Amino acid sequence: MSPLLIQRLIALPFIVLGGWCLFFPGMVEQLTLTAAYQHNSATTSLLIGCFGAQAVLSGLFAAFSRFTKTTFLVYAIALLPFFWFNYWFVFVVPMFNAWLALDFVSNLVMLALCVLGWRKSARLA
Repeated sequence: MSPLLIQRLIALPFIVLGGWCLFFPGMVEQLTLTAAYQHNSATTSLLIGCFGAQAVLSGLFAAFSRFTKTTFLVYAIALLPFFWFNYWFVFVVPMFNAWLALDFVSNLVMLALCVLGWRKSARLA
């Protein structure tokens, strides 16, 4: 697998899950937030949609940029706080339900791809 393919695979969760938030924010709110935290308002749809737009933008940058060995490393490090977020808001302050596993698995896959991309880039350097 080439570093270019790896970075495009890293982009997929951003584009797919971000697109879901962008185009179906009400569905995302109803499926992922626990009942106590659902507002189902125009405001929450706007905020979830904006979050999705930012994720899609990040995915497009990841897909169409050229990652270096350093990019893969920095991206991997930048993913680490998201694991804390997933844990905290599912188990400590249960705002999200089991659907957040989609985010957790996506982050785990992206982290593994970053390690793989870093290793492949090191061999090419």
